[in-house]
Amino acid sequence: MIMIKIVRSFIVSVALIAAASLLFFAHPARADECDGPCECEEGCNVDPPPPPAVTGADSSGASIGGLANQRFNQMITNRVLGTVLLGVNEQVNCSDCVSAFGSAGSFSAGIHGRKELTNNLSLLAGLAYTQYSEGGYHVTSAPIGAFALRYDFTDWGSSRPFFDIGTILTPYEKVRYSRSYTTSLGAVSLDSSTNSSNYAVYGRAGWISRLSQRDEAAISVEVWQLWQRVAGYADPATAFNPFDATVSTGTDRTNLVKIGGQWTHLFGTSVEGNINGGYVHSFATHSGIVAAVTGDGVVTPTMGDQGWFEYGGRLGFRITQGWVADLFVNGTLGPQPVGNTVHGGLGLRANY
Repeated sequence: MIMIKIVRSFIVSVALIAAASLLFFAHPARADECDGPCECEEGCNVDPPPPPAVTGADSSGASIGGLANQRFNQMITNRVLGTVLLGVNEQVNCSDCVSAFGSAGSFSAGIHGRKELTNNLSLLAGLAYTQYSEGGYHVTSAPIGAFALRYDFTDWGSSRPFFDIGTILTPYEKVRYSRSYTTSLGAVSLDSSTNSSNYAVYGRAGWISRLSQRDEAAISVEVWQLWQRVAGYADPATAFNPFDATVSTGTDRTNLVKIGGQWTHLFGTSVEGNINGGYVHSFATHSGIVAAVTGDGVVTPTMGDQGWFEYGGRLGFRITQGWVADLFVNGTLGPQPVGNTVHGGLGLRANY
C-alpha cells in the first residue's frame, strides 16, 4: 500500500509540473507590458505618427510671377516720370524756358527746361529726385536724368514734321519688393530690399500744326527700349518661411510703341491748357528673374505683350511777364501689371 501511494504522489506531481509548463509557454511574458495601469492598446512603446508635411511650395513658386509684374510696372512708372522732364505736358514748339516742379502721387522734385540751339534744333533736359510705389514694390530713392534733341522743320510753315531722339537715365535706386504665399500652416508675407537701375532710349516722329495763334496740335509715333538691372537678393530672415527664395541678379527688358497726340490752347490772355495721351503697346519683354525656391526648384517667369493708355494734362497761369505757374497731371490706364496710376504736381516756369 505504501508503494502504491508513493507512485500515485509521483504521478500527480509530474502531471502538475507538465500542466504548469504548458501554461508558461502558451502565454510568455511580454517585455513591453506595463507594470502599472496602462491605456495603450498595443503596448506603451509604440511611436506616435509623424506630423503631416507642410505644403505650399507651389504657392511660393507662383509668387515669383508677382515679382515680375512689380518690376515691369517699375520700368513703366520710371519712364512716365522721366517724360515729364522731357516736356510731355508742354507744346512741341515754344520759347526757351526752365521749370522747377514738385509732384505727389509719386513724390518727385526737380528742374527741367528747353534751349533752342538753332532755328530748328532744341535741347530738352531735366533732373529729378523721386520716390514712388505701386502694386507691392516701393522705390525709396531714385535720381532721374533725361535729355533729348528735337528737330522741328520750322521753315516748312505752320504744318510740318518734327523728330525727337533721347534717353532717360536712373543709375541707382533703392527698392523693396514684396511677395506672399500660403502654406498648410498659414500665410507668409515678405519684403526684400535691393538696388536697381533703369535706362531707356527712344525715338519719336510726329507732325505739328499751328492751327491758330492760340492753338497747337500734334500727333506722333514713339519707339522705346527699356532696361532695368536689379541686384540679387534673398528673402529676409523670418520666424516662418518654409519655402524661401533667392533671386539672382538680372536684367529686365521691354520694347514699347506709343501712338499719341496733344493739343495746347491759350484761354484768354493768361491761362494755358494742354492735354496729351496715347496708346502704348509693349512687345519682346524679357524678365530677368531667376529665382531658386525651396521645394519648387528654379523659377523663371515670362511676360507677354501688354497694352495700356497714358494721359497727361497741364494748366498754366501766367502770373507776370515771363513767369507761369503750372498745375499738371500724368498717369496710366489699363490692366495689371501697369494698372491705373496718377502723378500730379505743381511747377513754376520761367520763359526767356
